[in-house]
Order: sequence, then structure tokens, then C-alpha cells
Amino acid sequence: MNNNAKDITEEFARRLKNFVYKRISSPQDAEDILQEVYYKIHKNIDELNDAGKLSAWIFQIARNAIHDYYRAHRQEEPFAKPPEPEEVRADENDNKEIAGCLKAMIDHLPDKDRAAIVLTEYKGLTQKELGELLGLSYSGAKSRVQRAQQKLKKMLGECCSLELDRRGNIIAYKLKAKTNPFCNLK
Repeated sequence: MNNNAKDITEEFARRLKNFVYKRISSPQDAEDILQEVYYKIHKNIDELNDAGKLSAWIFQIARNAIHDYYRAHRQEEPFAKPPEPEEVRADENDNKEIAGCLKAMIDHLPDKDRAAIVLTEYKGLTQKELGELLGLSYSGAKSRVQRAQQKLKKMLGECCSLELDRRGNIIAYKLKAKTNPFCNLK
């Protein structure tokens, strides 16, 4: 199938370029990723057994390259750490105090769940944008966010009992037994 490699890149070049450029903000980095994807296509084309899965195979290579790019640049990512608790809310209620616990709880989440929460809650990405960024379907991204939210809710419930107002603001809380490493309330 290697003799069709040139046709493959011509057939998918525009779609592949759009796919990568949507997910990488730097044009130079996007171009580097495209070159890497083309290299991997040409290098591994003989391993593709089912020509009917060609499109899926090519775009999976691109998704993997994009994921590797973000993994390699993790320390430079603007969303690597959630904002400090005082940046979350400055209301005259207990939200600010509980926000300090949430930061510690988010730090205890698995990497995938932490990224889902930080990107959607702190950086304002929609779940659809999260899915596109991580190569997930919309329902997969939605499930990941919901799963992370449930884990946070469970952690918070293990730490303290909350009383909420009608808007969801915390108006009172009672500390439970302090047995969790993420519970830093006094």
C-alpha cells in the first residue's frame, strides 16, 4: 500500500491541516505536528491492513501527535494549575473558604479528570471544545467532566457537610472527621 502514500496525503491534506490547526494555536507548532503526522503515515503505511479504515487511522495518528505535543508542553500550559482560591469567588459567604479545599481536591484527582475540570470550570472551554482538544466525542467529554465533578462532590462530602442557599452558594458548613489529605479546613 506504500505506493498510494502520495495519494493519501493529497486526499487528506486539507482536512488534516484544518484538524491540526484547530487544536494548536501556534502555526509553527501546528506545521511541525503536520510534518510529524506525514512522516508517521509514510513510515507506517505498510502496517495498515484495512484500507477502509484509512481515514480513521490517519486522524488517530494526528490526535496522538497533538496529545503528545500537549503532554510535552505541559509545564508551559496556562491551565496547568487552577487559579488560587481567592480568584474563584470573593462573595461574602463561605464559598471562598471552601474554594481552598477544592484546589487541594482538584490536585488529588487523576490527570484526565483534573484536566477536564480545569479546562471547563476555570478556563471556560465548553465540553464540546474539550472533546475536540482531547480527541473525545462530545458525550465522552461530557462523561469525563461529570465523572470528575462527582469525584469532587464525593471528596467534599467526605470532608464536610454543606448548607447551600437557593443560588448554590455555601452559607454554612460543618467539618467532618479530618481524615482526608485534601481537607484543610479548621
